[in-house]
Order: sequence, then C-alpha cells, then structure tokens
Amino acid sequence: MADMSLDAALWDRLDAVPWDRLEPTRPQHPVAEVPRTLRRLARAGAAATEEDCCPLFSCLVAEEGRVIPAAVAALPFVVALAADPGMGARGTLVELLECLHRAATNGPRPAVEEGAGEEGAGEEWSVAWRRQRDAVRALRADPDPVVRRAALPLVPGVAPLLERWRAETDPAVRLTVLLELGAAAATEVEAAGQDPDGASEHTTVGSGAGPVGEVRAVLADVLRDGEPVMKVAALHAWARLDRDAPVRRADVLVEVLTDPGSRPRFTEIWWEQGIEDSFSREDVIHWTGRLFDHAPQAAAAFVVRLAGAADRTGDTVLRRAVLDEAWRLLVLRPSAAAALLPVAGGLLADPDGTVRLKAANLLAVLGRRAAPYADRLARLVDDPSEDDHTYIEGTVGDYARWALVRIGDTRALPGLVERLYEPYREHYSRGYCGGDPRLPDIDDVLIPLRAHADVLLPSLRETMRHHAARCGGHGPLTGDFLRVLEQWGRDALSALPEVLPLLDDPRSAWMAADTLAAMGPAAVRAEPALREYMAFDHMADRWRAAWVAWRLGGDAASALRVIGGAVLDGEDLRDRPVHLLADFGDAVAPYADRVRHIMENTEGWRRTQAALALWVATGEPEPSVSVLEEFVLAFAAGDDGYGIFDDALRALIRIGTITPAARTALRTIRERDGRLSPYWDYRAFLQDEELRAVIEDALALPRQGERRE
Repeated sequence: MADMSLDAALWDRLDAVPWDRLEPTRPQHPVAEVPRTLRRLARAGAAATEEDCCPLFSCLVAEEGRVIPAAVAALPFVVALAADPGMGARGTLVELLECLHRAATNGPRPAVEEGAGEEGAGEEWSVAWRRQRDAVRALRADPDPVVRRAALPLVPGVAPLLERWRAETDPAVRLTVLLELGAAAATEVEAAGQDPDGASEHTTVGSGAGPVGEVRAVLADVLRDGEPVMKVAALHAWARLDRDAPVRRADVLVEVLTDPGSRPRFTEIWWEQGIEDSFSREDVIHWTGRLFDHAPQAAAAFVVRLAGAADRTGDTVLRRAVLDEAWRLLVLRPSAAAALLPVAGGLLADPDGTVRLKAANLLAVLGRRAAPYADRLARLVDDPSEDDHTYIEGTVGDYARWALVRIGDTRALPGLVERLYEPYREHYSRGYCGGDPRLPDIDDVLIPLRAHADVLLPSLRETMRHHAARCGGHGPLTGDFLRVLEQWGRDALSALPEVLPLLDDPRSAWMAADTLAAMGPAAVRAEPALREYMAFDHMADRWRAAWVAWRLGGDAASALRVIGGAVLDGEDLRDRPVHLLADFGDAVAPYADRVRHIMENTEGWRRTQAALALWVATGEPEPSVSVLEEFVLAFAAGDDGYGIFDDALRALIRIGTITPAARTALRTIRERDGRLSPYWDYRAFLQDEELRAVIEDALALPRQGERRE
C-alpha cells in the first residue's frame, strides 16, 4: 500500500475527520466519498489515474466557485498524495489543489448554515494552506516536470515565476513559465496603474524598475537568443504588456510558424496552464492571430504572409490553418476581404480537397466580390471531395455551388435543390460541427433566387413532397420551405398544392397562412381551406386567417374589423396584432388612440410596429419618428438588438424621413469595421450585408421636414 510510505500519523487522522457532518457540493456527491477516494488513490500508488481522482473534483470543487469545509479537511491528504513520488496521478492532484485554492482566493465567501459547524471555511482554508506552504512550494521544484508545470499557479506572482525561470531547465516547463510571466507582469502593472507599454523588447536584463522590468528583460533576451518556438511564446507573453509587440515583430512569428522544421517542436514544448494537451503549431497559429485583432491591416497582412510561405514550402497543413485564420478574420473584420479574397481564390486549385473546400466556403461568404473566380468555381461544382480531417459536412462542389449562388451566376442552378436536400434525404436532420465551414440552410440559399423561381420550383415541390411523405407532413425543413415560398410570393403560386395540407397542422399552419398571403389573390382557391382554418378557437388564428383572406382578394373592411377588434380587445398589449394595421392605410385612423397606447406601454419590436402603425393612422411623422430613432441611437451606442434595429430602420424608410441625430448615428454604424450581426458563422455575412443595405436606404432619405426628390 502506497499510504504506508507516507506519514502514518497523517493517515490515522483521515478517519477522525467528521466527514458526515460536512456540507457536500451537490446532493449526488456525498462527502463520505472523499476519504474513500483518498484511500483508493493511496493504495493504487503508481497505478493511480486521472479518472481515479474525479470523485475528489466532484465532491470538493463547488460549482459556484467557493471553498467548502470538506475541502479544508481534505487539503493535507491531497497535498501528501501530490507530493508522493510514487503516486501515479500527481499532476491531476496538483490541478485539484489549484482549483481549490483559486476558489478560496477568488470565489465568494461561503454561506454558513446554522448548526452545521462550518463557520469560517474561507479563513480556515487560509490557515490550512499556510500550514502546507512548504510542501506546496516544494511541488514547484519537483523532479517531475508535469508536477512542476501544474504547480506554477499555486504560488502566484512575478517574483516566484522569475525564481522558477532561473532554475528551470525543461523547455516544456520554461515555455509555460514564460507565458505565465507575461500574464503575471500585466496583472501587476494594471494593479499599480502603470503604462504596460513603458519598455520595448530591446530592454536588457537588469534594466527597468522592479520585477516587471526584469520580466521585460527576460522576454527581450528570449527574443534575441532563444530557440524559435520560445521566441513565439515570448511575443505571446509580451503582448500582455504591449499589444503592439507582435505587430512590430511579425517577421519573427511568420518565420517560425512557417518553418516546417519547427512544427514538431510546438507539440513537444508548448503547454499552457489549465489545458490538458500540448498545442500544435496550428493551435498556436490560431491564438497568434488573435494577437492582431486590434490591428486589422496587420492581421490581414499576417495571414497573407502565412499563405505565401505555405505556397512556397508546399505545406498543406499550413494552408488549411491559413484558411481557418482567414475565416476567423473575415467574420471579425469586413475590411479584411480585399486582402484575403486573392488568397482564397488562389487556393481553389489546391491538390488538397480540404483546402479547396475551405477556399470555396470563403468565396461563398464574400458574395459578389468573388465574381472574378466564378469560372474556377463553376469547374468545381461536381467535385466530390470531402473534408476527412475535421468532419466538415458537404463536398467541395456544394460550397462551390453556393459561392456561385452568392455571386449571382446561373451555373449554380442545375441540381441546386437536390444538393441542398441531400443531407436530409435519408435523415430527419443533419449533423455538423459547431463552427464553419458548414452548409447553409436551405432558405438562406434559395430566398435570394426569386428571379429563378420558375427553374427551381419543380425540384423544390418534388423535394417538399418527399419530405412530407418521409416525415408525415411537418418535418424539420417545413419552415425552411415555407419561408422560401413566402419570400417568392406570387412567383411561388405553383407550389400551392404543397402548401395547403400544412394548414391542417398547428405546427405549420401560421407559416402556411403567411405563405398564402404572400401569393396574393391568385391563390384564391385556398379560401375553403382557410375558412376551415378560421374555425380554430384561438383568437390569433382568427385574425391571422382574416388577414390572409383579405390578401387573397377578400373584403378589406371585414378583415380590419377582425384585426382591429383584436387590437382593441384585452389587457395584454404584447399579443395584439398591431403590426397588421399598417397594411390598411388611413382606414386604421379610428384605432389611433389604442395604437398610441400600445406604443407608449410596450418595448422592443412591438413598440416599433406600433410606431409605424400610428404614422399610418395619423399621417403625422411624430411621435413615431422619435420613437423609432431611440432604437437607432441605442444600437449606435452599443446595444445588440440587431432585429429591433432592423425593424426600426425599415419603419423609418417607410415613413420617409429621419432626424439629423439618426443620420449621424447611422453614419457611425456604417463606418464600423465589424459584422453587424450576433452570429459567428456564415449568417454573419448575410445579416451584415442586409443591414448595411438597409442603412444605405435610410441614409438616402430626406431630413425631417424635407421632401423626397
């Protein structure tokens, strides 16, 4: 038994602890499991594994980030096991110590339950930790480099890290110490209220003021004389003190990151605190790219330089990483498109299928800017190559076809619907990785293609029938199909037979009704089904059906009575169909007072809709314009209500005027070098394009009080 080699007196105290009286972190993890796990680990000795330690994390690390009395009681036993050279899971036990000490120093004070005998757990932890101070400090100089690296946070601060840097000989630990030095020095500078950019990387050892000056000198020495991978780490550390250091020394980063000979060295020595596995060169490229986020031009230039080096060396893995970084930068910065478009276009002919796929995806999100590469994309629409490295869905041909759609090239149309449906043909849904590339949703591809509805509708109708038969009517794509048909409006009339059955399903009835309304009077033969739909008991079904019946050619006055009655009825203003009143023109004047009341007593999109309806009812721009302006100004000030901002802008465009304050705010928004979208996938590009187009339309409006020319 391994515990026989430890302090026997210590382990005799294990059973003396009143474990059953101590608070558990969660009911499903009783504290009684702690002594059992400690005993099992001691008996396992060198055979102990990370998995064997898991119960200790569950029982001792509280979710809300606080220290519990059981952790105080367990501390000497965990330290003893972590310090035992014969223990097999020492690194994991040191990580447990770090989790507990971080909770004790950074987390909230523990709640004290009456009668629990657990008062002052935070203070008790401090006392217990001081008792273990020598043993904990010894872990930082342990013969095992894994233990030394894991123990670095146990004694925080610049001075202990500098001490470790001077003594450490293992490159895999020295690199971690270097990174931690940058973070610790930045924390100290911030706490002192100093300028972190007060010294350059040319500082020498011994110069500068205090420990932070010595950190700068250490980093400068590594940049001058260190091995290549350590130089990259030094710039990562320096970025914590001077964010422009990587920009100034981008040549060092490019040289090391593109050197094929340095690639294995990253995996050998690049370990970061709290990360289980070492970093590959490609991981480091990803995090290095983030060092340039504050300097868009330098960020784009960095990616272009990486791409050029990858082309010269024939480094396929680097080209994949370059495209990943280009994607991240394009999502973040629209201004990067000009520099990165040729990079993606040039890689369409790459021999690696993954590279071609990612290049086509980049060109797709760039839309019409990718038009110079249309011929190359057209040659790839039948390319069956897939990504076999990261499980990205779709083929090169799928992304090339989508790129052609975005460009507006009709060579994308043959077989388009079939390829979009393919991932769903044998399954109710598709799977894809959390990031991009991923295939776009069907409606995002087809909605802009209304001009080609006559070409696409036969395939789309056949696909809808197949989907309905497979799913028993409503399925995961029903909403996508109906959104497409609604946006195509009268041009989608031939799909009426596929829409009508969806009125019978409550899951799709409302969307089907909206689709019929968009088709207009030509869809009048849907009226019998609609009358049956009007028999639904819910008031919302009745006013929606009345509105659709009018859109199909019915009596406007009858529809307005139903819809207006719903607006007047009830106390819950959020459920009133005020948004439909704006379609009826000045006939809604009798409802002006109620609409004004809704506008003044609601928030968000209901308020913007009421503002528009009030203008329709009164013919007066105010107070509607001022209400809508609130949302424009809020968005310019940093509010993230993208949808509400869009609604407000479209309402202002319909009213036909904006205020000087709104115009100034829109110009500010237009100049932002960021996507106007909350998304981080391909939808960021679509929404950004749409919102920017609406902004341009709004800026073309006359000032308030002027007439449109």
